Amino acid sequence: MKYAIFDLDNTILDFDSAEEASLTAVFRSHGVTDIIQAEQDYQTYNQSVWQQIEQGAERDSLLDQRFQVFLATLGINVDGPTVQQEYDQLLSHSYQIIPGTHELLTTLKNAGLTLLVGTNGIKDTQLSRLAGAHVTDYFDQIFISETIGYAKPSPHFFDAIFNEYPDMTTTNTAMIGDSLRSDIAGAVRADIPSVWYNPQHEANQTLIQPTYTVDNFNQLQRLLLNKKS
Repeated sequence: MKYAIFDLDNTILDFDSAEEASLTAVFRSHGVTDIIQAEQDYQTYNQSVWQQIEQGAERDSLLDQRFQVFLATLGINVDGPTVQQEYDQLLSHSYQIIPGTHELLTTLKNAGLTLLVGTNGIKDTQLSRLAGAHVTDYFDQIFISETIGYAKPSPHFFDAIFNEYPDMTTTNTAMIGDSLRSDIAGAVRADIPSVWYNPQHEANQTLIQPTYTVDNFNQLQRLLLNKKS
């Protein structure tokens, strides 16, 4: 493999831990009483928001209003964009990383692979988290949906990457990520191999089929290096 395109959240960065800490702080500051239940309900709601974004809906307006809409269900009135900014600030300073990430990226880079980031999310937040986790320098370029104007799984997201690396092919490039719906489906649409990072051994209850599945970084490293071309 020559090119490895990495998703960030729950592939390299521990988004679940960062999100939980940020949500707890936001909910507490706005008077949510049952924070545990609120976080569970928010997750369900937020999944629907991102599904709309991944299907092409207008991203900024959905994100700016998500806390206003959700907190209104709890009888709490807030200004959506203001709370979204609070959340983004908290999240951008959350630098939790998946254990073993530095070792994996060092090995792959030393082996000559070109490492790229391909992530959905907010530019400033993702760049801040990468820098805080000290992994920015491993990557040749960082592609973020906010900057590109399209989110995975849109083929247009991957077009932006292919335009920068015209020698990418279906045999020398792989997309690595934890999300079947965005990472793996996007790779399928872009006609490149995909690696589903699935450390929790979740069942695939979709019709989306990854090219490969791994549940730890040792497996991922062997897969990428053994297929180096």
